[in-house]
Amino acid sequence: MEQQKSFARVLTRKDVLALAFGAMIGWSWVVLAGTWIESAGSIGAMLAFLIGSIVVIFVGLTYAELTPAMPKAGGEFVFSYRAMGITPSFICGWILALGYTSVVAFEAVALPTVVEYLVPDYKHGYLWTVAGWDVYASWALIGIIGSIILTIVNYIGIKPAAFLQGVLTLLIVAVGILLMTGALFNGNSGYMEPLFVGGIKGILVVLIMTPFMFVGFDVIPQAAEEMNIPLKSIGIILLVSIFLAALWYIMVVFSVSVALTEQQMHASSLPTADAMAALFNSGWAAKLLILGGIGGIITSWNSFFVGASRVIFAMARARLLPDFLGQLHPRFKTPGNAILLVGVLSTLAPLLGRKMLVWLVDAGSLATIVAWTMVALSFLILRYREPEMERPFKVSYGKPVGFLAVIFSLGLIALYLPGSPSALVWPYEWLIFLGWCALGLIFYFWTRSSHAGTRAAMQEVLQIEE
Repeated sequence: MEQQKSFARVLTRKDVLALAFGAMIGWSWVVLAGTWIESAGSIGAMLAFLIGSIVVIFVGLTYAELTPAMPKAGGEFVFSYRAMGITPSFICGWILALGYTSVVAFEAVALPTVVEYLVPDYKHGYLWTVAGWDVYASWALIGIIGSIILTIVNYIGIKPAAFLQGVLTLLIVAVGILLMTGALFNGNSGYMEPLFVGGIKGILVVLIMTPFMFVGFDVIPQAAEEMNIPLKSIGIILLVSIFLAALWYIMVVFSVSVALTEQQMHASSLPTADAMAALFNSGWAAKLLILGGIGGIITSWNSFFVGASRVIFAMARARLLPDFLGQLHPRFKTPGNAILLVGVLSTLAPLLGRKMLVWLVDAGSLATIVAWTMVALSFLILRYREPEMERPFKVSYGKPVGFLAVIFSLGLIALYLPGSPSALVWPYEWLIFLGWCALGLIFYFWTRSSHAGTRAAMQEVLQIEE
């Protein structure tokens, strides 16, 4: 298929690693580190992230095998088609589109929120109130400008987007190294008390948050057709990105715990920034860390921009969404129309205020975990049905790994259900999730007459025969 072959293969190993790592490191580590430590204790919080990373690794292993085996834009959508057919693949792709676009929209709101820490009282020009949140013109304008710039960068090529990702990831890493260095030389180990809070229950409180901090490694399959690296390397880089994210979060917890007393932590709205200021006894250090946090917002935003546009493109290429979304730009070799669609949604997001976007990203998080589950199922099915399928990166003990990945993914889904401490909020978040599913049903039945074309298109994409 000509469209399939027209992607520009320009992404290097460093680009791919920055894409995944940057997606997982947003703004939460600046705001939530104190909450993690207060909930489980310093060692308890680090242990929770260690356990959480192990859970995510099992899901990551299924991605690491399937991505180089089927290095096609759309990733999870393609895996589930080969394993389970049209209907499950539509569900997987559609639900993933919600997960990715929700993050893109949320980051457009996170940026002006964070700028407020650097430039207090910059909100002017009251517009309206959405879900109890006052929206101001100057505040929304920051997010809108950021969204337009990011849309342009992504539209003109994956390489400019990768360059931006690389530069900002280096900024984040530099800030992280500075924080860790300060903690090692100027930290007070006595501040780490209490090491544990609430025993197992405290660890579980933090543990249920950890998988959501690792969402982002799954963006790698979306850009698989644009990578210029050996296929086996894709799986290795994916797993390395999860390891680095785990190390990052554990490092942040350690650094904050040796920099601030329990009382200081409780009183802080930005504990990681205040920890940086305390370690270097200077306000500039806190502002530098906030700049690193802004870098995290943009890298996460950029990565999910890539992910959202590619999964929409892949579904349109398979004739499950309108054809114009499946077209590549003749000059820039990007899914231009899909990028513009994501860009419009991102640009409008700040006008909805922060509260509604929190509901959207929570619903999107559940959608992403559902997609993880379907990838784990696809991994298992293909291990049984196509044991001879070429797998450039093959996971050892694949079937046990697959079963554990499915079990862990289902366990994560349970965290969103009623009765769980992190259940979706009724009715707002459930209405977003169920409303998106209902919209998907409309698209599915609208395109049903072209499903024969979908089979032909997917066979060509996968280069398989009936």
